[in-house]
Amino acid sequence: MTFQDPFKRRIDYLRISITDRCNLSCVYCKPKVNMKVLSHHDILAYEEILRLVAVAAPLGISRVRVTGGEPLIRRGVVDFIASLKQYGGLEDISLTTNGVLLEKMVNDLLAAGRPRLNISLDSLNPARFHQITGSDCWHRVWRGVSKAEALGFFPLKINMVPVRGVNDDEIADFARLTIHRRLHVRFIEFMPIGNHDRWRRDVCVSADQIRAVIEREVGPLVPFTSGISAGPSDNYQVPGAQGVIGFISPISRHFCKSCRRLRLTADGKIRPCLISDTEIDVKSPLRAGCDDKELERLLRLALEVKPEKHNIGAARTMETTCPRRTMSKIGG
Repeated sequence: MTFQDPFKRRIDYLRISITDRCNLSCVYCKPKVNMKVLSHHDILAYEEILRLVAVAAPLGISRVRVTGGEPLIRRGVVDFIASLKQYGGLEDISLTTNGVLLEKMVNDLLAAGRPRLNISLDSLNPARFHQITGSDCWHRVWRGVSKAEALGFFPLKINMVPVRGVNDDEIADFARLTIHRRLHVRFIEFMPIGNHDRWRRDVCVSADQIRAVIEREVGPLVPFTSGISAGPSDNYQVPGAQGVIGFISPISRHFCKSCRRLRLTADGKIRPCLISDTEIDVKSPLRAGCDDKELERLLRLALEVKPEKHNIGAARTMETTCPRRTMSKIGG
């Protein structure tokens, strides 16, 4: 079944945040003031998430990504990932992690069905990693990456966000990882999450600037295509390399025209656009005993209000362009 928004984009990808908590304190991720964490009651139970997936899959959602916060810190996450396999319409299940707990849990993830892994890693220098994350566990993360690679998790993706003056001098080192290993290293432009986050354009390193560094210091890049992907990454290889280099450019090259995603937050809100505070509450109806028809209506409402594009980088405002009206919160 085709699940389309008003701009004729096929929506088949659901990002599921299962926790707002994280075991790192990255300097450009968390605000300077202490962020209030959600209570256990405030976040969706796994059973509630699975019920929403059961409704979404027949509508056309075929890809699911489990995220956080840091998803591996939530108890029962492996069983939850295994439970997603019961929905025949799901063709792809993936997990984004910071890798701190990966070494300990990767065998269980293999047994749960080998979800695709995206590992967020912003430095190859243990001391700098400590400065960025507030945690002295770089070696643990890297052992997790190596163990997943040895167990055959493929494609194994490493996501690096270059931030000017923080880690942009490591771009070439990350790119070189792809020469002799089958890693997919993806460079993601630094972007705000939600309309109220503080974000400065001057610290964002554009995809063109990243590519120029790689071609100058590592080698030429040739386009790489393999299989069908719903992701926004433009992929390349250095000739003869085993791995892949990708560029994700939400700021310099909006990929909004090809966006195929919805996001479910840990506290039970559907976000039609990641870079917007527009939300549709599904937790309250779930806990009030709504039927599947109501959940389907809310999912379709998320499509109806999905913005055509965001305006970050194009104007001073961080608002998105929403069909018919601009909203910050939408109830059931």
